[in-house]
Amino acid sequence: MICRTILNETSYFGKGAIKEIANEVINRGLKKVMLVTDKDLLKFKVATKVCDILGEAKIDYEIYDKIKANPTIKNVTEGVDFCKQCGADVIVAVGGGSAIDTSKAIAIIMKNPEFADVRSLEGASPTKHKAMPIIAVSTTSGTAAEVTINYVITDEEKNRKFVCADPHDIPVVAIIDPDMTASMPPKLCAATGMDALVHAIEGYITKGAWELTDMMHIKAIEIIARSLRDSVKGDPEGRAQMALGQYIAGMGFSNVGLGIVHSMAHPLSAVYDIPHGVACAILLTPVLKFNAPSIADKYRDIAVAMGVKNTEDMSIEQARQACIEAVEKLSVDVGIPQKLTQLGVKEEDLQFLSESAFVDACTPGNPRDVSVEAIKEIYKSIM
Repeated sequence: MICRTILNETSYFGKGAIKEIANEVINRGLKKVMLVTDKDLLKFKVATKVCDILGEAKIDYEIYDKIKANPTIKNVTEGVDFCKQCGADVIVAVGGGSAIDTSKAIAIIMKNPEFADVRSLEGASPTKHKAMPIIAVSTTSGTAAEVTINYVITDEEKNRKFVCADPHDIPVVAIIDPDMTASMPPKLCAATGMDALVHAIEGYITKGAWELTDMMHIKAIEIIARSLRDSVKGDPEGRAQMALGQYIAGMGFSNVGLGIVHSMAHPLSAVYDIPHGVACAILLTPVLKFNAPSIADKYRDIAVAMGVKNTEDMSIEQARQACIEAVEKLSVDVGIPQKLTQLGVKEEDLQFLSESAFVDACTPGNPRDVSVEAIKEIYKSIM
């Protein structure tokens, strides 16, 4: 089997890393920045930290702030028009997955105009040219969009999300500065942190997993398991560790894919506008239960990384159960809802949700083969 690995060009880690943005823009000979963010990050003086750095360096920039929590086709097309009008030659994306995913789609279309119909980018996008340069500044600790080749867009007309995977879209620079995550409210911190754990666990057990990505995913699980609770409480070191853990998970899953936690989360977000991290978090435990018969000792490895003791003395069944219980406890401890009805999900929508999840791009990577009915039963189990 041939295993492909693609990582971003340059990353900066640590407090104050955003100061490197100006140097990267100048040293790459770039002249005009399109700063992509959302209104709340401007309102709460998070994105303005980047504006200050660009201003001090006398770098010309304009702000596109129409990002939604689940970015839409309209966000992308309006962003492309904005980029053309302002004459930008680099995008600085400040935010979580929403801002960075929107930026990826904009940057791809700017260099591959034949894909102006955003829907044409779904799946393994056959673009020919690298996206315009993106400097991605993460303000959450979950999506790892700053290091992945993936992005997700919502088709509001069809009530669905679609996944795009394109090596040409990966940001040239990733900025992982824990100061940029300091203002995250606890609920967002919990949701994005659990999303990072889903990335690490699904990446570890997906059909495409192999030794190099296994190394990344196990380390990410270990970091997240010991840091997420403190991060949700606002502990600065916990936030710094989560910023690192989610990045490491992103390096892994970007190269091997995910599974049905994400397949099932995507339609939940598209239909009910549920934040992606919350949708993933609530599905992780039931999907782990479903996948257990197809996984041998990898659940034991996850349990060890989650901090479970004496796993070497457990049977495979006991280790599987210990893994699932450790994941479920972390989810409960950080306040993730445990029932879909708490999020407004209706029983009559389960068939549509299940059919949408079955055809999602992440489904083939699941370690256990699924059907529409099997997916529907998983949804039902947490109604």
